[in-house]
This record gives sequence, structure tokens and C-alpha cells, in this order.
Amino acid sequence: MELNGLSIDQAPPISAPLRFFLTAPLFGVLAGILIFFSDATTLMSRFSTESIVITHVITIGFLGFVMLGAMTQMLPVLAGAKIPKVKSIASISHIFLVLGSVFMFFGFYQSNAFYNSIAFFGLGSGFLLILGAIAISLKSVIHFNATVKGISVSIFFAFSIVLMGLYLLFSYITQEISAMHHIVANIHSVWAIFGFAGILIIGVSFQVLPMFYVAPHFKDFCLDRVIPIISVGLFAWLGVNIFTPEYAYIAKAWVALFFWAFTTTVWLKLSRRRRPITDITIWYWRSSSIFFTLGLFSWVFGEYFNNEYIVIVSILIGAGFILSTMIGMLYKIIPFLVWFHLNAKGYMSIPTMNEMINKNVSKLQFILFIASLLGFIVSFFVPELLKASAISFILSMIVLEYNIIMPVLLYKKTLQTKPDFDMNMMQVAN
Repeated sequence: MELNGLSIDQAPPISAPLRFFLTAPLFGVLAGILIFFSDATTLMSRFSTESIVITHVITIGFLGFVMLGAMTQMLPVLAGAKIPKVKSIASISHIFLVLGSVFMFFGFYQSNAFYNSIAFFGLGSGFLLILGAIAISLKSVIHFNATVKGISVSIFFAFSIVLMGLYLLFSYITQEISAMHHIVANIHSVWAIFGFAGILIIGVSFQVLPMFYVAPHFKDFCLDRVIPIISVGLFAWLGVNIFTPEYAYIAKAWVALFFWAFTTTVWLKLSRRRRPITDITIWYWRSSSIFFTLGLFSWVFGEYFNNEYIVIVSILIGAGFILSTMIGMLYKIIPFLVWFHLNAKGYMSIPTMNEMINKNVSKLQFILFIASLLGFIVSFFVPELLKASAISFILSMIVLEYNIIMPVLLYKKTLQTKPDFDMNMMQVAN
């Protein structure tokens, strides 16, 4: 593992990112339960109440929490960004986001304006608070490398989709659903997937792949050009989608082409890594590349398909690519966090990062997760598979939560012992 260029002294308290990581799989379990009590016919419509709620349980509850936790930890360490009052900001925003999410889910199912109003305040306050703090921290960055640029662009899209999401939620509060509502909803979903999540993954990958996998570094064209090109494509799609939607496929193809090129590059770099040891995270990167390739092709030509195919595109890209990538990153980030913070406290006799999570249990989680995704896709044609797939997804999230908790328990247990090297000896008395 390459640790060159890390700002060790800027690392936030471990509790700041961990609270987001530990919560994410619980929302995954909730999503699985909601899917279990739904039916495939209802879920074929992206605008049904069940589809909207389940989508946001996964996107806000799982993906959003993982991405916010990752930025809270990695931006200070990778770029030296100083997030102001990071522990308090993380704690308060986490509470707001959890409460806002739960009230939004109840509000949608019950068409309750009061619950949705609480959700409006909670989600708005939570997202704007932590995104604002992260944006402010970028002012302290000295070396604005490709990863920082990628995170910066993703934050812009994050602010945009949050504001759009609040507009959409306000429409449900006032019960005034206009034609503009559906246009904004479409932009909201595409920018969330490709602008926020997709660009964030690209930016973080520039640093993570060489650091964790000792893979070859990305070339200058990829570092300097891919994210701006994709961003231009997303703005072009925005304009075309509003004024000449019949030509939207051209902008879609532009965005899809460069995302696919990035995915292919990642596949090749993982194949050329200097330590070709296969672990569960490699499986997740590989599977996400396959799902993403299929999903991109389906998205470009989505208007020629029936409604159920549109939902399948969401599964391929949203779950197959983004969710798979996030889970794979968790298997690297969580052990790294524990190892990093224990070493900083003077503990040397601790398990390595690869030893903190049981490999067989992580393989079981991967099998359950992939089986559930494939089952969800097939269930639109064989509805009887939906409940079995939901059970598989629930179990995969429970196992994932277990795999996250175990390194955290190791961290707490280790803190109860005396460090191998007392860091207090290095402090100069006043």
C-alpha cells in the first residue's frame, strides 16, 4: 500500500466517518424489507410510491451516507483539507439526515404533509450543513490534484441535486405536482447518479487504486480531462433534455462513452497491479464494471424500452455499479481507518488491514449481494423471484454490517490496552 502524500495530521476523529458507515447497511436492510413487501408490477413504475421510497432508502440512506463518510475521512487525509468542527458537524448532520430520511419514508407512504415537512427540514439541514463544511474545507487545500478536483465537481452536483430534491419534496408537501416536477425529477436522478456519485467515484479512484492496490497511476489525460468532459456532457444533456428531448440520446452517448472508458481503464489497471492478489474488493470492482457497461448501454437507448427496462437500468447502474463500488470501498476504508488511527495512537501489534475482516464471511456477503441483484432483474419477468431476492439482499446487508462492526470492535478492544509506543513521551512539557 502506498501512503505517500497523505496528510496524516489532518485526519478527523474516527467517530466522524464511522457513524455514517455503520448506519448505511441498516438502511440497506430497510430497503430489502420494503422490497420484500412490494410486488414486481408496482416496482416497474419509477414514479410509484414504493419505487420512490425504496430508491431513496438506498440512495440517501446507503449511498449518501457512505459517500459523506468517505469525503469526511478522505478529503482531509488525501488533500489536507481542514473541515471546520468536523466532529460536531458530522454528528449533527448525521442526526438530521437519519431523522429526515425516516420521516420522508413515512411521509411518502402515508401522504402526510407534516412528516414530509419534518423531512424537508431534516434532509435540507443535514445535507447543506455537511456539504457546506466540506466545500469550505476546500479553501485550505494547497495541492489541488485530480482527486480534489473530482470531489469539488461532485460537491457542486451534490448541492444541485439536494436543492432539486428539496423542490420535489416541497411539491409533495403542497400537493402541487406540475409538469416541471417530472422534468426536475429526471434531472435530479441523472445528476445524482452520474454527476455526484459517478464523478466522486472517478475522483477518489485516482488516489485509491494506486494507494490500496499498487496499481499503475492514471495518465494525465484521464486525470485532467475526463471529469470536465463528463461534466460538459451532463450540462449538454440538461439543455437537450429540456428543449429537444428527442436528441437526448446524443448527450447520453457522450456521457456514457467517457464513463465506459473510465470503467475499462480501471479494469485494465487492476489487471496490471504490482501485487496481483485477488480479494473481495477486486470482485466488487470487476462486477461493478460489468453492471455499469450493461447499464450505460441500456440508459442510452432507454427511451426505446418499456417501463420495466427503465427500472432495470436503475438496478444495473445504481445498484450494480455504484452500490457495488461503495461496498468494495468499505472493505478497504474501514480496515484502513482502524489501522490508521491505532497506529497514530502508538499501537503497533495489531492485525493487518487484510486480517480485520473474515475473508470467508466477506465472500458470503458478496455472493448474497450479487445473487440479489440478478434476482431483482429477473423478477421483472419472473415475479416469484422478488421475495427470495429481497431476502438475499437483506442477508447481504446484515453480513455487511457485521463485517463493518468487527474492525470497530477490534479498535475499541485495542484502546483498552497500553500502546506499544507511548505517544505521550513525544510531547514537550509546557
